[in-house]
Parts: sequence; C-alpha cells; structure tokens
Amino acid sequence: MSEEKTNVMRLLDQKKVPYTPHHYAHPDGAVDGVSVAALIDRDPAGVCKTLVTQGASKKYYVFVIPVMKELDLKAAAKAVGEKSIEMIRQAQLLPLTGYVHGGCSPVGMKKQFPTVFDQSVETLDTVTVSAGKIGAQVEVAPAALAGLVRGRFAPVAK
Repeated sequence: MSEEKTNVMRLLDQKKVPYTPHHYAHPDGAVDGVSVAALIDRDPAGVCKTLVTQGASKKYYVFVIPVMKELDLKAAAKAVGEKSIEMIRQAQLLPLTGYVHGGCSPVGMKKQFPTVFDQSVETLDTVTVSAGKIGAQVEVAPAALAGLVRGRFAPVAK
C-alpha cells in the first residue's frame, strides 16, 4: 500500500530532510498527542504538538513542545521578546496556517512564523510532529527540523 504523501512530506523531500513517516488510524477524528504517541509506538517525550499563539504586538508565533507538557506562556513570551502571548482561537487556525486542529505542523504553514522548539527536544535523536493532517506524523532530527523552519530552541514548556 503506498502511503499518501502530505505537503509536509513533499516539503521535507524537496529540502532533502530525511524523515520517517508514521500513519495511524483515527476513527473518531483528532486524538490527543499522548494517544498518538502510543498509536505510532513512540515515546511521548519526543512526540510534539504545534501550538500557534499571538503576542501582545499582534504578531503570531509557533511553539513546538512535547505532547505531555503545557506551553509556559510567560517563558514563551520571554523567548520571543513579547510582553505576553496567548493561544489563538481554534477558529483562527485553519485560515492562518492552512492546518486543522490536530493536524497542525510547524512545516509548510501558509506563512512562516517565528518558531520556537522546547529545549527538551533539542538533544533527542528524533522528534515527531504532525505531517499536516490528522493520522499522519513525521519523525525528523530536531536540528534538521529547526533548520528547515528557521526555528530555535528555548525553555518554553512546563
């Protein structure tokens, strides 16, 4: 069975970034990240969620953190030099990024936003993020992923 390539996978191919695709069944739609980690048999510490936020300046920022952790809004604001940041409303996600909730990837958004990865994933061999749709994930070296999206590492999760 040939696995369906997502735009994220095509972008990774195009930029020659090696990755391992993972597909999982999702009969009830989006599932939480810890469940996704179990479904693809990966340690949740290396499976990340992509969170989109807006700063007090009205600029948007992307944070990539392990699924078991929460975004520390104060630390995140500090990491991007904002007074404060907040999560965007779910209704804003698709028009802003081109992705649906549960299938948001730091790779291939409509526009490239400043992206920060939690420093806890910097030393891992690989990190797994959404491949841009529910049911698909890509496993990539953290440095390669950060390089691709011009991201950096900072302590932003708790």
